[in-house]
Amino acid sequence: MEREFERLIAMAIDAASSSGPADVPIGAVVVDADGVELARAGNRREADGDPCAHAEVLALRSAATRHGDGWRLEGCTIAVTIEPCAMCAGAIGLARIERVVFGAYEPKTGAVGSLWDVLRDPRLSHRPQVRGGVLADECAAIVQDFFAARRDKSG
Repeated sequence: MEREFERLIAMAIDAASSSGPADVPIGAVVVDADGVELARAGNRREADGDPCAHAEVLALRSAATRHGDGWRLEGCTIAVTIEPCAMCAGAIGLARIERVVFGAYEPKTGAVGSLWDVLRDPRLSHRPQVRGGVLADECAAIVQDFFAARRDKSG
């Protein structure tokens, strides 16, 4: 299973490259139960001027047009380069995603185990399986490099 998780995170890393140039490069991929890619996206919050244009939300929206009953993504997996925030974790849960795989933990805003654990809250009726820390160093390096380049330009 670990190889499959690494394959999914590698796909999410590739998706991060589609983030807008001013956006933090985070990528997300949604696959169906057979591992077939339904959607991928990079962050576009800055590019689109949309506070909800996180990679996860964009990928969920796109996947929902191709799978399920219009919004339920039962049996699907979402892979994300960085631990989802509270908004994205909520959207993932509401979409009925079966499994969440992510790369680097995000101790400042992470809502899948770091700061909060939205998806595994026992009060919720739907709790997907979660696997974090997959290719964490590679995923963290993308974000670190992005911010280092921004500091160099402003510096």
